[in-house]
Amino acid sequence: MSMIGQRFMKIIRIALVIGLAAATAVPGWGEEKEAVKNDMAQLQGEWSMVSGSADGQSMPAPIVKRMKRVCKGDEVTTTIGGQIFFKARISIDPSKNPKTMDYQMTDGLTKGKEQLGIYEVEGDTFRSSFGKPGAERPTDFTSKPGDGRTVSVWKRNKPAASVPDQK
Repeated sequence: MSMIGQRFMKIIRIALVIGLAAATAVPGWGEEKEAVKNDMAQLQGEWSMVSGSADGQSMPAPIVKRMKRVCKGDEVTTTIGGQIFFKARISIDPSKNPKTMDYQMTDGLTKGKEQLGIYEVEGDTFRSSFGKPGAERPTDFTSKPGDGRTVSVWKRNKPAASVPDQK
């Protein structure tokens, strides 16, 4: 091996050692990654809205009853009566207090924009609060007239029980 090749290999080995040392030296890094994985797993599936408010105004019951939220992987789709309201790629940070969730909007009225929010999941209940695109992240689960926030509560839809085949 040429002198240049040997030197290049030495640089690569040093970079690998430094990279491994940095990855193992960061306390809690593995725990944070596991927390993200666990919370993302809890968010999966289909949800029905229980209540919601936007800009301090409660959403009318007929609309609330028609709202659905489906999370698959890192994508969420929210519909009203089967029509897409929005789609977004989500990223979360469960190490924050409150936990944070960011939407990168991929479809709907705010397509191409980012919305910052907070969330919590307790059993089959999911609650979130989001600022309007470009606004600061909410720090609580309230919405007042003029603040541009949306607050919503969702319940997980239980899968239909399968009926055994009749023979």
